[in-house]
Amino acid sequence: MRTLRIHHTVPVLLLAATALAAGAPVQAAAGPDFQYVGQDDRVHRLDATPDCAEAEGGGARAVTNGTRRTATLYRDPGCTGRAVAVLRPGTVTQVRPYFASVRFAVTG
Repeated sequence: MRTLRIHHTVPVLLLAATALAAGAPVQAAAGPDFQYVGQDDRVHRLDATPDCAEAEGGGARAVTNGTRRTATLYRDPGCTGRAVAVLRPGTVTQVRPYFASVRFAVTG
């Protein structure tokens, strides 16, 4: 039996995952950050910096873009290779199979 550790960000991701499983599109108010469940089954957070951010733990499963910037998810480290998904601000979705890095659009 696995033990489930609850983090303060997990309820948002669980609600989003439940809505996605029901086939409903979701818009989130998750806060000023980018959250995802990694391939390591841990919840990770990134700040929306203008630089490329590596997805520690390998991004997979539920993703919440709680930033005010569009996030482009890339299959390869260093924001190179094919873009896996482009997430508008407030989007919650599933990303399969995985992503390795994220670049946030510069607004101005």
